[in-house]
Parts: sequence; C-alpha cells; structure tokens
Amino acid sequence: MALQAKYFEERERALLGERYAEYYAAPSEEAARGVTVNRLRCTPEEFVRLAGLALRPSPFCAEGFAVEEPDFKPGRHPYHHGGAFYSQEPSASAPAALLDVHPGMKVLDMCAAPGGKSSQLAAALQGQGLLVSNEYNAGRAEILRSNLERMGVSNAVVLNSDTNALAKAFPAFFDRILVDAPCSGEGMFRKEPQALARHNEGLVRQCAAIGREILDNAAALLAPGGVLVYSTCTFAPEEDEGQIGEFLARHPEFTLVDTGAAFGSPGEENRYGEHPFDVSLVRRIWPFQGGEGHFMAKLVKAAEGESARPFKPEKPAKPCKEWLEFAGKYFPALADRPLLKAGELLLLPPEMPLPPHKLRVMRCGVAAGTVQKNRFVPAHHLFTAFGHTCTNQERLTLDDERTAAWLRGEEIEARTAENGWCCVLVDGFSLGAGKVSGGKVKNHYPKALRNLK
Repeated sequence: MALQAKYFEERERALLGERYAEYYAAPSEEAARGVTVNRLRCTPEEFVRLAGLALRPSPFCAEGFAVEEPDFKPGRHPYHHGGAFYSQEPSASAPAALLDVHPGMKVLDMCAAPGGKSSQLAAALQGQGLLVSNEYNAGRAEILRSNLERMGVSNAVVLNSDTNALAKAFPAFFDRILVDAPCSGEGMFRKEPQALARHNEGLVRQCAAIGREILDNAAALLAPGGVLVYSTCTFAPEEDEGQIGEFLARHPEFTLVDTGAAFGSPGEENRYGEHPFDVSLVRRIWPFQGGEGHFMAKLVKAAEGESARPFKPEKPAKPCKEWLEFAGKYFPALADRPLLKAGELLLLPPEMPLPPHKLRVMRCGVAAGTVQKNRFVPAHHLFTAFGHTCTNQERLTLDDERTAAWLRGEEIEARTAENGWCCVLVDGFSLGAGKVSGGKVKNHYPKALRNLK
C-alpha cells in the first residue's frame, strides 16, 4: 500500500484483522471495464446480440456487463454515440438498481454527475414521470446534461444547485431519492491513482460532514412513504455504517430496510460507532467480490406526514408556427406538445413543472430547437430523444462504412432518407440529425462529439 494510504491501511487492518489481505485482493490488477445498457434504447438481450462484444453479465445489475476485450474503446463505439450504453465500472451500477423506480414517479438524483446512475433511473421511468438530476459542480453539471442528452432522456430536469436550495424548493416532493454521496473514494484507489494520492484522515472527516448535510436535506425532500438509497464508493466507517447509524438517530421517521441485494456482503458491526443498528440490512462490495468498492443502504420514510403541494405549471410559449410546420412534417406525435422558451431555445418540458424557486436550471426537458430567419432549426437533443419517431430516417448498421464516416463528421450517401431533415440511426439507435439534398446527407452531428482521431 502506498505511503499516502498509510492511514487507510492501518485502519482497515485493525477493523478486518486476518481478513484484510483477502478482502482487498482484487481479481485483477486493473479495474474491470463495464457497460450498462440503456433500456430506453434496447433490452440487455438485444444489446448482446447486436454489439458483437465479448460480454460477461454483471452480478450487480441486470443491465450491466463486464467487457472482456482489452482493446475496447467505449467512447468511440457507434452504440455509445447512439446512447445504447453507458460506460461504467460494473459495481457502480448497483445503487440505482436498488431504488425500485417505476414509470410515473418523481425521482431525484441528488449528486448526479457524470450521469450513469441518472440514466439508469431515467430508463426505469420509461419517459413517464419526472427525473430531477442535480450536480453542485458547474462543470460536472454540464457533463451530466450532455450524457443524459446522449442517452435520449426526455423527462429530466438538470440542475446545478446546492442541496439546501433543493430542500427549500421541493419539500416532501419526491417518491424516490438516490444519494450517491461525494466521498473519500477509497473504492477507487485501483481505478483512479489520484484518489489514492489525495487520501487522508481529514478528507474522510470532511466527506462524512458533507454526506451528513446531504442526507438531512434528502430527508426533507422525500415524500411520506418514499424510499431513499444512500451509497458511497468508500470503505470508511464514518461515511458508511457510522453515517447511517447517525442518520437513524437524527431521523426516527426513517426505517432501514433490506436492500434486497444478493451480491456483496453485509455491513460490519465494528464500523457503526455510537449508534448500533442491524448491519445485515446494508450492503458492501469488497474488491475481492469483483467490484471497486461500494456501500449501500436503503431507507423508507414513514407514511404519515404532509406531502408536497402541487406546483403551478409554467406558462407555455406562444404557439410557434415554424415549430408546428416542422413537427407536423417530421415529428407529428410532438406537434401538440406545449413549448417553453429559454432565451432563443424552445423546450419540450417534462410532465411535472418546476417549483417557483430560484434554481440554476441547466436543462428542463428536451431542447427542441431555435427559430432562425423564420425557419425552425432543430436541436441535437430533439433527435436523440425522439429520433426513432422521425418520419424521415437514414438507417445505418454497425458494419456499414458510412457509420464511421458519419461519426467523423463527414457527409454520407443517402439511401433510405428523402430530401429534408432526417434522423441518422445505427441499428435503430439515433446518432442525431442530418439534412438530405442531392442524394447526400449533410452532417449535423455536433463537432464536440465526433470521432476526430
């Protein structure tokens, strides 16, 4: 163990005793690479059949797979561009799967960047209900927004706010809340060397305090009868069992319940500090169990109590004739959806409106496009979210040479699309918008997303 982690090693040897060497013996020297399939796009079975990758099912999530190909470059794969999967270390997909989300619910991901867990929650909602994905760091919030756009999420509100502001804006509002708390990252030592380099006892205490504040705000945000899943990617008692013990002592309205997970191991009694509880109800993933290290707890709020009052809906933008003309031709199912105006951008909002509080909104629903010189110019997000319904499509396949050319930003031959705007798809997964003229599809794939190297 490196000198920077001396505190970690001494603590864990004291807590685990003879088990230390076994529990921290990872199956391989490198972290496992994995993908989590996006059920908004396809089923795991369909993905396995189409992707042509060497995949091993993950024990942590039904949609998760370990990729057993050393040369696999997830960000360059066409299905990644099409939002069919999220590149994610296998055990990282576990917490979201424990939340038991169903279509129509109001769901909050409090610490959501870069977006893997939010995309799982969105897939469980299947476009019905509301997903609020929040990230305090502005740069990471932009990455979150981009990833949810790529995954075709249509009913999310992406926020860049602190959790105190959220608690004031959405009291007792959400049916489900995921708190994947900022932590000292002890489970990431093998995957991220910088996590090992910066680790110290002070960081553990600091992260425990941040997690405590976030959990208290989550308690205020959760509706009566709602479910909260708390998770970390660390082994530190102060951030794991100790955190849950303290939370239960502060919030008697919450009950700890079994996660229902068959993977990993129960919690550890010598880690809960001054507030004992049944540690068999929480779950740990140790390195020797095939994950990088995770802790998970599932809590239910008492059904009694005051629920949130409904918010007044935002006033829709005035009817936009340019949008109506465009949607009537290419997206007829969307033509009657109300629009919101954010600067020059027109948005298709999710079902649930935002509360009348000042929050930094990165995106509310789907960016439909803008009106320029009396013409409607569609946004990339419109095609990632609804491209499969577009009436004009250029259909590519994984082994079509035009697919790689398209992702490089090149113009390609039109074979299935007619003149005008079209959605370019690879095996049914949207790669965004093109415009057909003279037998060619002009490339409108955003330059920042292209495979340029």
